[in-house]
Amino acid sequence: MDRFVVSARKYRPQHFDTVVGQEHITTTLKNAIRNQQLAHAFLFCGPRGVGKTTCARILAKTINCSKPTKEGEACDKCESCTSFREGGSINYFELDAASNNSVDDIRTLTEQVRFAPQGGRYKVYVIDEVHMLSTAAFNAFLKTLEEPPSYAIFILATTEKHKILPTILSRCQIFDFRRITTADTVAHLESICKKEKINAEKPALQIIAQKSEGCMRDALSLLDKIVSFTNGELKYAQTLEHLNILDEDYFFRLLTQIQTQDLSGALLLYDEINQKGFEGELFLGGMAEFTRNLLVCQDKKAVQLLDVVESFKDRYQTAAAGLSTATLISMLNLLTEAEIQYKSARNKRLFIEMTLIRLCYLQQALTLSTEGEALVKKKMTDVTAGLRHSRIIPYGPQPTPLMAQPKVTEPARQPRLTIDEAVLEKAPPARVQPTAKLNALSKIRAQFKQDNLQNTEAQSTPLEIEALTQAWKSYTQILRDAKNPAVQPFDAATLRIIDENSFEVLTSSNIEQRFVEAERNHIYAYLQEQLRNKALQFSVIAQEKKEQNPTEGILTSKERYQEMVKRYPLVQQLKERLRLDLDY
Repeated sequence: MDRFVVSARKYRPQHFDTVVGQEHITTTLKNAIRNQQLAHAFLFCGPRGVGKTTCARILAKTINCSKPTKEGEACDKCESCTSFREGGSINYFELDAASNNSVDDIRTLTEQVRFAPQGGRYKVYVIDEVHMLSTAAFNAFLKTLEEPPSYAIFILATTEKHKILPTILSRCQIFDFRRITTADTVAHLESICKKEKINAEKPALQIIAQKSEGCMRDALSLLDKIVSFTNGELKYAQTLEHLNILDEDYFFRLLTQIQTQDLSGALLLYDEINQKGFEGELFLGGMAEFTRNLLVCQDKKAVQLLDVVESFKDRYQTAAAGLSTATLISMLNLLTEAEIQYKSARNKRLFIEMTLIRLCYLQQALTLSTEGEALVKKKMTDVTAGLRHSRIIPYGPQPTPLMAQPKVTEPARQPRLTIDEAVLEKAPPARVQPTAKLNALSKIRAQFKQDNLQNTEAQSTPLEIEALTQAWKSYTQILRDAKNPAVQPFDAATLRIIDENSFEVLTSSNIEQRFVEAERNHIYAYLQEQLRNKALQFSVIAQEKKEQNPTEGILTSKERYQEMVKRYPLVQQLKERLRLDLDY
């Protein structure tokens, strides 16, 4: 029985042309080899599992090959290539800096650099996870890295370039590896499945590629695991089950129930998902990703950002066409907040169900209106009706056609209405002609404005300091009864009348000013009623007191002791009993 070798090792690339998704790097390295323009130090940086160590090994094998091809690849037939493939090359050294990160390890490495290569042209030193080296080890490595022998080449690999000293970066030729795309990962997995004679569905491979997030090593590990689980076959449903991924068909069904406001259906659907063992956090994250994909489909230019199984792309675009961008943005905001708050919720299931309720009645919870060029969100606070399952029809007669309606010119911005005017505006209009209705409404507005002005003038009693002070003290007593911390600032405040309708409140500090400002609305309404002045206005001013000279009033040590004795006579008795001599 042959020994099993995982796919990540069995199908590790042996040539530059077989490296997946890093053409910008492999092409550069091959050109450098052909033109004999190799640097003495390389830094390969990028995410995990994208081919950094693999490219380092291929580079080491290729530059020592005695019969390289015209394309700059190793022949795989010479003695050097054979020994390298079998792991017996004496010109290749690989150091794991995660476990060998001390100064002594680097010194041992630099001592080996002094010896010339045997059976090849170059000695290649690969230091993996180089960011794990200590600062002292980096400093010990600087001189050798800057001026190595002509036959020595250093290749440093790391996933965290920002942790490497700038002095190291400046001595290396840096290559940035990128994440492998989903399409490249799927193509590579398909080729491996053909070689291994695995019956694999393409949607299943796409799910594996998405789950690996651009890491080829993870993708190959997932492939091995699922093939072992499914006994040599790779099915879409089994892949979802094994990777604990929620099928997107559930989200499409949930979207339909949200659009139709079928709350009971949405709750039953979540119960079905919950019984299958999917956590609420996974459900919220999947629904947020689903909403993001719908939002991407709103714009044809952004459809290329849609990273889903190909069989779902048409379905996404069809579903997105029936939704507004504003609705999707509101859904995404709601789901994102829910995902953040989920961990702190005690009753997880109730929290998810409350989120579903908010999603189902999202259209009735808020309305979106456009003012100018900005999109403004307004809560429907004036609607007291319960939850509705149909569109709300405005009350009153519908406007007449434009042909029969006379042209009326009104100012662009209407003045703010008083409470009485707002009540009249909401009242059902009489069944009269449009012109007569507008004229009658204008007369009513003018009459109410005049009456309101007369009432205001009649109730505006001029301010007097005695009445103002008495009302101020009465409100302060209310604060004291309520144990409000603003009592002290109100007591200490000084009142100064400016004219018959306005006064100033003078405080001694900014802190007292803030306490008074915090009660502005309440004290404003209270004083208007008590002083019978509807036009009353006041401002709060902080007057910082001048600091006293810090040198004044400072007591000497002897004076402090004397003051202490005056307050606590037992201190003097203690001194006498203990026979203490004080050094003032």
